[in-house]
Amino acid sequence: MSDDKLQPLREQIDAIDAQLLALLNQRARVAQAVGHVKAETNAPVFRPEREAQVLARVAANNTGPLPSSDLQTIFREVMSSCRALERRITVAFLGPVGTYSEQAVWQQFGQSVTGLPCISIDEVFRATEAGTADFGVVPIENSTEGTVNRTLDLLLQTSLSISGELSLPVHHSLLTKSGSLEGVKRVCAHSQALAQCQAWLNHHYPQIERHAVASNGEAARLASEDNTIAAIASEMAATRYGLAIAHAHIQDDPHNRTRFAVIGRLSPTASGRDQTSLVLSVPNKPGAVYELLEPLAKHGVSMTRFESRPARTGSWDYYFYVDVEGHAQDTKVAQALQALQSRAAFFKVLGSYPFAL
Repeated sequence: MSDDKLQPLREQIDAIDAQLLALLNQRARVAQAVGHVKAETNAPVFRPEREAQVLARVAANNTGPLPSSDLQTIFREVMSSCRALERRITVAFLGPVGTYSEQAVWQQFGQSVTGLPCISIDEVFRATEAGTADFGVVPIENSTEGTVNRTLDLLLQTSLSISGELSLPVHHSLLTKSGSLEGVKRVCAHSQALAQCQAWLNHHYPQIERHAVASNGEAARLASEDNTIAAIASEMAATRYGLAIAHAHIQDDPHNRTRFAVIGRLSPTASGRDQTSLVLSVPNKPGAVYELLEPLAKHGVSMTRFESRPARTGSWDYYFYVDVEGHAQDTKVAQALQALQSRAAFFKVLGSYPFAL
C-alpha cells in the first residue's frame, strides 16, 4: 500500500532531477562561454567577490525547507565544477592531507580544485609566490588560542595579498589505530591543537606524554604507523589514515573556530560586503597610536580587529595588524587609508576581500 503512495512521489522526484540535470549542464555551458571571454582578456578564473555574491543571493532568496547553509554548499560545488571547466586551479595548504587547512580549501573552493599539501606555512607562501599554486590557504587566528604568529610574520614580508577568508568550526577528536587508548604512550598534534585540548587531556589522560608536530595531519599519519601514538585531528583525518575515533569533540571550547586567509596575487573588486586588512607601525611618541587611528573614526570606518606583533628590531617597536569594514575602493575607506598612510611610519595593505560567510 505504501508503494502505491510512494511511486507517484518518486516519479515527481525523477522528473525534477531530470530538470536539475538539464539546468546544471546549461549553467556549465554558459560558464564555458564566460571562460572563453575571460581567456580573451586574461581575466582570472576565480573571482571570490562574484562567488560571494552568488552565495549571499542564495541565502537571501531561500524560502526553505532546505537550510541556507546546505544550499550554499551545493551551489559552491556547482560553481567549483563550472570553474574547473575553464581551468582547474591549484591551492596550497598546510599538509599532509587530513588537516583542517585542507578542509578549509574544500570549504572555500569546492572539490573541483587540486590541493597541494605543504610541510609548513612557510612552504604554502613559497609555493604560491613561485606560481606552483594559484592560491594558498593559511590559518590566521583561532578563537581559543589567538593569532597564528608565523602567518602574521609572513604576511608582512610577502608580495602576495589576501583575497578571501573563511571561518571553520574546529572539532578535535582523539584518534588511534584501535579506537582505544590502551598501550598509548604519546599524544601528537599541532601545538595549537594541544593547547585547545589542554584541559580535557589534563582531566582524562594527564599521564600521557604530549608531543607537538607540524600539523594534525602529520599527527594522524604518525598514529596510523604506531600503536603507541594517539593523534588529535579531525574526523576527515581519521578517514584518510584509517584511524578510529577513541574520543570525539575533545576541544575545551565547544565553539572553537579557526579563521583562514586565502593568499594569492588576485585583488578582488568590491562585493558589497568586504573587509580590508592592514599592517601599520607608528613613530615612537606619546599618543601615536591614537593619532594614527583617528582617521578611521573621522571617516566612519569601523575597525573589527587590532593585533600587535613585535617588530623584532630590538627596540620595542611593534607592528599593528588591523582589519576594517569595507573595501579599499570604497570612498570613505580610501579616504581613511590615505590619511592613515600619511601618519604611519610603516603602512601596508594586505588585501581587500569578501567577509567570510
